[in-house]
Amino acid sequence: MRQAAPPQGAAPARQAPPRVLTVAGSDSGGGAGIQADLKTMLALGVHGMSVLTAVTAQNSLGVQGAWELPVEAVRAQYRSVVDDIGVQAVKTGMLASAPLVEAVAELIAGTGVPAVVDPVGVSKHGDPLLAASALDSVRERLLPAATVATPNLDEVAQLTDVRVEREEDLRRAADAVLAFGPRWALIKGGHLAGEAVDLLTDGTEEHWYRAPRLDNRHTHGTGCTLASAVAAGLARGLPVPDAVRRAKEYVTGAIAAGFALGAGIGPVDHGWEVRAPGGP
Repeated sequence: MRQAAPPQGAAPARQAPPRVLTVAGSDSGGGAGIQADLKTMLALGVHGMSVLTAVTAQNSLGVQGAWELPVEAVRAQYRSVVDDIGVQAVKTGMLASAPLVEAVAELIAGTGVPAVVDPVGVSKHGDPLLAASALDSVRERLLPAATVATPNLDEVAQLTDVRVEREEDLRRAADAVLAFGPRWALIKGGHLAGEAVDLLTDGTEEHWYRAPRLDNRHTHGTGCTLASAVAAGLARGLPVPDAVRRAKEYVTGAIAAGFALGAGIGPVDHGWEVRAPGGP
């Protein structure tokens, strides 16, 4: 069947922006997970797409329930997007179980684009989001497929048994994560006292990113947001250190603008640059 001609005077179709696929769980409260990822991608000028791995009942007080999707549903979503639309970067978040971790690791290893792996283990409130039986799969299958792994200090301890108590320990943590095979490790030191300092390294070069610690408790979604911002930068063609630098700047602004929502910990503000005087 012939397609109808476009109306006379219609503007030509705009070229699509870079595309980023997030493979993660849903946060019904909208502060983290798939929702945070897609907001971040929109704010940073890329087209966000999603593969849902789990559904959570979640609000500012914590996670009240979580239900993972079948592996075949995750695989079908991924192939549907990648085979037709294509991607320039992939970001992973909550994967819940060993079968899901292994399936997603296989998928991203075969896609041939940068992959940012946020090895989500627990929620902001301490609720478990990854089965203990999946840790070996994260170490042996998922991390080797990562361009950048972005664990926080609790996730470093969960995966490597390295406990970070001071800034000097970040190098040891990075070495332990790199031993599992990602090209770069971004160790997030936000749980340390003092400045919010992160270390990015590939085992040869080091990049330190510092920001003042902000007096704002509304930080739900920071990890998801940072990883998605890194993926957005990589999709736009930035080198890893530059993508991380831009992501750190974006997240710092989002934390500063975080707002109260519900009775607990509110989210960061993903649209802070748009709402700032003069726009982004």
